[in-house]
Amino acid sequence: MRVVQARVWIVAAAVSACGIVPALPQAMRPSEKTTVGTLLAQDYAIVGTTSSSSGGAGLFLRKGSLLYFCFVTETPQSPKVTTNYCKPVE
Repeated sequence: MRVVQARVWIVAAAVSACGIVPALPQAMRPSEKTTVGTLLAQDYAIVGTTSSSSGGAGLFLRKGSLLYFCFVTETPQSPKVTTNYCKPVE
């Protein structure tokens, strides 16, 4: 799986270098899992929130025209709030 993923990213980088498609935002690169923390470190700002009946919360983070939705959860026993996933909003 890692070899296939690496090949996909190599092809994407080559295509991007040719100017066919724009480079992927830092948050979408495979070297780092996208979390609320990684997006905040890249100057994204929290611009909205939602609640969930399952106990988690949704966060909308924006930087310019880029918008992400992240779902976070916590429990009374957990030492911190954890990012379950972040996805770009199209």
